[in-house]
Formats: sequence, structure tokens, C-alpha cells
Amino acid sequence: MKITILDKAPEEEDEIIIKCQSLDDDIRLLIERIKNHRQKISFQKDSKIVFAELTDILYFESVDDKVFAYTTDEVLETKLKLYQLEQDFLPQDFLRVNKAVIMNLNKVESLSPAFGGRFEAVLKNGYKVIISRNYVPALKKKLGL
Repeated sequence: MKITILDKAPEEEDEIIIKCQSLDDDIRLLIERIKNHRQKISFQKDSKIVFAELTDILYFESVDDKVFAYTTDEVLETKLKLYQLEQDFLPQDFLRVNKAVIMNLNKVESLSPAFGGRFEAVLKNGYKVIISRNYVPALKKKLGL
């Protein structure tokens, strides 16, 4: 793969051009990462609407019919359901790992097998997430294991 970076005139907009023989999975993933790099999502906190970048979110969790996003510093509530986040907002770096959690794979520090075919993920903030055995094949596929 060859990468070329050109200077642009001040009045020109930033532009990314991809030349490829065919649009394979690697190119699609690259495009999605570029598109979602600075994507923000709205949340509720202390009766205010606040915004957070998807890259800052460690995981989403559904608790008592509410969905929360966890970052290293705070917990934010969203009105969206997990399935809506999965379908409409989250890039390839996020994966449903059990019935109540969608995890940011870029925030995983380590993975280890757990009892009953499950896995345990330790995130960069030290929090542990159990990956249900039903979701382990998808995780392995996504990580190329």
C-alpha cells in the first residue's frame, strides 16, 4: 500500500482519495475509521445535554432500561437503546459482548478465558467486562484470532 500526502491551498477543503482495485474489508474498515474518528454523540448529564467523542467511550451498558456510556472520567446517560447504537452510530471498533454491554475494542487492555466458554476483558481503566460465550466467536473474528 502506498500513501501520498500533498499540501493543499489554504482555500481548499481537506480531502482523502482512495485508489484501489476493489473495495475489500480492509479498505471499508479504514473508511469507517476515518469517518468516525471525531464522531460525537449526545448524552444527558445533570439535566444538561453534553457531547462525547466515540473514541473516548470505553463501553455502553444497559441498566434498568437506561443506557449509560462509560469513559475514564464519567458516566453519561443516553436516550438511545443498545440496538439503536449498534445499528446506527457505532463504528467497527465497538462490539456487543453480552446482552447488556457494547464494548470499545480499542479500550481493551487484555483478554482471558473465563469459566463456561466465556472471556473476561480488562479495559484500560481496570474495569472488567464478561464476554458471553454467545459473543466470543464474533469477538475472535473481529480480532482475527
